[in-house]
Amino acid sequence: MAADIQRLRHDGDRVTGPDDRTYPRRPIVGVGAVIFADGDRVVLVRRRHPPLVGSWSLPGGAVEVGETLEQAVRREVNEETGLDVEVGPLVAAVDHIERDLDGNVVFHFVIVDYLCRARGGVLTAGGDAGAVRLAGPAELDSPEIAERTRDVIARGWALSVEPLS
Repeated sequence: MAADIQRLRHDGDRVTGPDDRTYPRRPIVGVGAVIFADGDRVVLVRRRHPPLVGSWSLPGGAVEVGETLEQAVRREVNEETGLDVEVGPLVAAVDHIERDLDGNVVFHFVIVDYLCRARGGVLTAGGDAGAVRLAGPAELDSPEIAERTRDVIARGWALSVEPLS
């Protein structure tokens, strides 16, 4: 994030970042996928880019213009994990907001997470994912996994006992 802050520019009275994601004019809509495999293990990706670079998170990313939420989930999961998924019910909608030392919003994402079921593909890291893994319940209590991510996984687990439509 320090490199991003160093490359700030002023747009009138507003500070802007080097791309559309840092110091945004409005929140960015993103999607995420809770995918269970081998019973109670969940698919996680290691983030290669800010925000939360280096942390383990659910696969997902920004919705592109003209794309539905379901299309975005399928595309992002495939790009980051190599898996083809069936998109199921909504698990949660969460905010991710980070501010700089002056209180300016550096990142603001509204992330819509869905329960998904793998229907094909081979689990492999790609796209924005530096790595991919299956993590069991005992592995989720890690400082490398945000509490918000653990909460969404728990909500997904509660929904996973219901069949996907």
